Amino acid sequence: MNGPKIHVVLAPALRLFAAPERRTGELTLVTDGASSLGHVVESLGVPLTEVGALLVDGRAVPVSHVPGAGERVEVRAVARPQRVPGAPLRFLLDVHLGTLARRLRLLGVDAAYESEDIGDPALAARSAAERRVLLSRDRGLLRRREIWAGAYVYSDRPDEQLRDVLGRFTPRLAPWTRCTACNGELREADKDSVGELLERGTRRSYDVFAQCTVCERVYWRGAHHARLEGIVAEAVREFGGVGV
Repeated sequence: MNGPKIHVVLAPALRLFAAPERRTGELTLVTDGASSLGHVVESLGVPLTEVGALLVDGRAVPVSHVPGAGERVEVRAVARPQRVPGAPLRFLLDVHLGTLARRLRLLGVDAAYESEDIGDPALAARSAAERRVLLSRDRGLLRRREIWAGAYVYSDRPDEQLRDVLGRFTPRLAPWTRCTACNGELREADKDSVGELLERGTRRSYDVFAQCTVCERVYWRGAHHARLEGIVAEAVREFGGVGV
């Protein structure tokens, strides 16, 4: 390729996406003279969902800008907290993020989740149709143009994933209001109305119940409640005062 040379500076948070030999502070690239800056950034392995401002010689430009010879391009990371246009803020998670989906639901965050691999085109189409922010660790999926909005999940550890998403998007938290199994909303339920769905020991030991308005699953403060309360308490302590 004999096109113009440009100088690209990747923000530190974005360098992990580049090939090891390109994770230095500044790169010199030879472009074809026709590709947009968005295409150039993606060719380095960086999903545009993770890119904030693009500065060329200090001035902001759109991703459609075609870089010219000698330009210095600064690629900044997306600003946090990130504001997503429209309301309410809703998420869609791919098949590999089931634990994160359940924890978001535990906190009352609308988090749709595909328990089976339905394929990238179908996920992207659902993101667009339902105006959901698509969360994934698949860079290829996040490069699909039809997604409405997306975000890369940086860690493979559920605790860190949850903190990452809550810190980035600051969703409104409403713990214990959403079904962790299907994402439906919960309502209070008396023992008589759900008794036939409970084991005898559960009926004898507990008096406070909630039931999903969609799948009718019943919830109570059982043996695992203390662990879940710990997750909720930590999230509310750190992020409960924010949200949109």
